Amino acid sequence: MGKYIGSKCRLSRREQVDLSLKSGIRLHDQKCKHSVLPGGQRITRTSDYGEQLRKKQMIRHYYNIREGKLRAYVKEAARLEGATSANLLRLLESRLDNVVYRMGFACTRAEARQLVSHGSLLVNGSKVDIPSYLVKPGDVVSVSDRSKKQLRIQAALQLAEQSAGASWLEINVEEVSGIFTGYPELDKLPPEFKPNLVVELYSK
Repeated sequence: MGKYIGSKCRLSRREQVDLSLKSGIRLHDQKCKHSVLPGGQRITRTSDYGEQLRKKQMIRHYYNIREGKLRAYVKEAARLEGATSANLLRLLESRLDNVVYRMGFACTRAEARQLVSHGSLLVNGSKVDIPSYLVKPGDVVSVSDRSKKQLRIQAALQLAEQSAGASWLEINVEEVSGIFTGYPELDKLPPEFKPNLVVELYSK
């Protein structure tokens, strides 16, 4: 499946939730009316299969990943010890581009992905330019010295100050670095996420 290049607001409206796809200081619900589907469609009850598809798309767009990558994460989650649905979200949350976004070094996950690809991020002092790199508990993620003064990073840090950070991260704003202290529990993530439905969809 190719990269989506359409309206980001349209995606959030289709899923009825803020997918954190757009940057800015205005509240998302002031820009996107979640109660109105794209094209003026009315919200109707969907089948069980349709609900599984919607939850899959929600998670896929939220983490800015493609279909094949999400399918691979589901397979990996099933191999790990514990509940597959919980493992799936832990894998997604430990992606380097997502961690960079959560730490407030980028305004969106797409921007975080670009920063990582351009070699602006370090993990435990070593450059990592793979957005899907999985960060482990205790890892230190930091912005390289040459990139710390980038205007987009400074703007992202200012924006991040307006919201509470993730409880599983320790951020040092002055050093533009942070520690991934552990994997988040399901109750720390958006309640709209239903990873069990995604697992069920791919198990068919």
